[in-house]
Amino acid sequence: MTVHMIKLCVGAGSIEDLANWQHDHRTKYWDRVGQSCAYHTTRQRPKRQDEILDGGSIYWVIKGTIQVRQRLLGFESVQSEKGHAACALLLDPALVPVQPQPRRAFQGWRYLDAEDAPTDLGVDAGQGLLDMPLKLRQELAALCLL
Repeated sequence: MTVHMIKLCVGAGSIEDLANWQHDHRTKYWDRVGQSCAYHTTRQRPKRQDEILDGGSIYWVIKGTIQVRQRLLGFESVQSEKGHAACALLLDPALVPVQPQPRRAFQGWRYLDAEDAPTDLGVDAGQGLLDMPLKLRQELAALCLL
């Protein structure tokens, strides 16, 4: 059974900010997946890796709203900048806009069951949504209009 992850996207104010940051930090040395991929480093390695890699994604909470997801490709053991053991989440570079869903702040990451995950927006709807100001997207989501 597929399970997802959910994570706050600290420092990014929009999907575009996340995309730009990941583009600037993309690397090709992740041999395990055989392609250039985005990544995010976290302290804890997920224990439910098999369920996550069975079609799971990471859902990014930007400015208090789940706005976008990325497919998880794998996990790598790495060292943090301080020399501590860490885990790199290897991510498909494609950002998929989802139905906005308000989410309160939390620390670290959490598991997200597939039935609780927001649905993807269509290509046309996703681009139109990205063109809307963030505040308008949040207000429409709060009114259950998105």
